Amino acid sequence: MKLVAILRGISPIDAVPIATALVDAGFEAMEVPLNSPDPLDSIAAMVDAVGQRARIGAGTVLTPAEVKQVADAGATFVVSPNCNQAVIETTRSLDLDSWPGVATPTDCFAALEAGANGLKLFPAETIGPHGLKALRAVLPPSMPVIAVGGVTEGTLQPWVDAGVSGFGVGGSLYQRGDTPSAVTTRALALVEQVQQIGLGNIKAQNPTNT
Repeated sequence: MKLVAILRGISPIDAVPIATALVDAGFEAMEVPLNSPDPLDSIAAMVDAVGQRARIGAGTVLTPAEVKQVADAGATFVVSPNCNQAVIETTRSLDLDSWPGVATPTDCFAALEAGANGLKLFPAETIGPHGLKALRAVLPPSMPVIAVGGVTEGTLQPWVDAGVSGFGVGGSLYQRGDTPSAVTTRALALVEQVQQIGLGNIKAQNPTNT
């Protein structure tokens, strides 16, 4: 998950056009935070429309009951702002990938012990690349870490230098009411920069389809 689109505030009527625009631009994963309007409906619609081309997940998942709801909606991964052992264990028991929020070594190793597939460094803008570099010194080298919170097109390189595995991008990519065309423009710029800095081999599937 090198680029994860965080579609906070998206509604079911916009979910499919925005998801399609993102996939065409090269995004391979996107999450619908559960504090969005009718998030389960949006997740289900996105899974039906682009689930064969991208991973669809849920964000801001806080309880085991919510994990079960998003699993029923077809999500394949769960992202949380915190490290909750019960949420991680429930996620893994349902064969979904777990990406809990972490900010300290204690968070990181609690998440690993509970079975997390990867770590969401949050809020990234507060912790900074230097904080990630310190965490990387003690984490298993193979453990993926994505930076979330304050990530923009112009701030990626220092994170890559510090050992980040990917980025979760929210408000700088999508805000409620944005058109697919506007999202496509921002998404293509992010994908291009990720390619340039060597984070991953992703490419736009249909960049002219706006």
